[in-house]
Amino acid sequence: MAVQSLAEILAPAFDQRYGVPAINIVNDLTMENVLAGAVEAGSPIILQTSVKTVRSIGVNTLYQMWKAMTAGIEVPCALHLDHCPDRQVISDCLAAGWTSVLFDASQLPVEENQRQTIEVVAEARRYGAQVEGEIESITGQEDGIGSDDESRRQGLDVQLRYLEATGVDVFAPAIGNAHGTYKRAPILDFQRVSDLVAAHPVPIALHGGSGLSVEQFHDCIARGCAKVNISTALKETFMQSSLAFLKEAEAKGKWDPPSLFSSVGEAVRAMTVYYAGVFGSAGKA
Repeated sequence: MAVQSLAEILAPAFDQRYGVPAINIVNDLTMENVLAGAVEAGSPIILQTSVKTVRSIGVNTLYQMWKAMTAGIEVPCALHLDHCPDRQVISDCLAAGWTSVLFDASQLPVEENQRQTIEVVAEARRYGAQVEGEIESITGQEDGIGSDDESRRQGLDVQLRYLEATGVDVFAPAIGNAHGTYKRAPILDFQRVSDLVAAHPVPIALHGGSGLSVEQFHDCIARGCAKVNISTALKETFMQSSLAFLKEAEAKGKWDPPSLFSSVGEAVRAMTVYYAGVFGSAGKA
């Protein structure tokens, strides 16, 4: 139990075909309640931090929050740096104690992406950490990183060369998924996941999970998507529950910050429990 490596958490999920929620937190309140939701659901959890969150809170402060909140925790959990093109931020987080990183070099030519990813994997291994990689940009922006333009998809042969050369522990292909709020129902290329896993059995990361249907989640997970990212839903839950509480507080003329924190925290916990149930990770801790 307690803090584990990304590989330790995803190996059984990949083998048994369930998905582990990988939820992007934004502050101490969301970190506390995502972890609490995982404990309530009896689910392993991957707590993700964006570069924006790392910079706004600070590497050391954020890690100390994580260390304090996971002391004695009863479910497997990992601390993951999401979409990071900045090698210095990756180095700082690995040195501080992050258990895994996503080196996002998808804007670079594949050859340069591959060369630098090999270096990042070697660096991570010195800390006993893992690396998620990608060679195709996921459409949409995540905390200011990314592009709204859909990137060109690479052939299976290119993906396999990258996987074999880099030794990344998790791979994030583009399958029609997108970051942010979907403007229309996405059409996913499920076969890309099946083809990748058949040719090179590696846990797949499904990005842009917020807004996918339960059926789409189940199909992707059954094909090998063991890590399922949730970011936009967390932000919406956090802000919408805050707004609803504040409107009610204004109507009543009662301004009690601890009650606000409790209300918002409960919404975040409930969201975490919901996704653990949908992804099949509930009870797997």
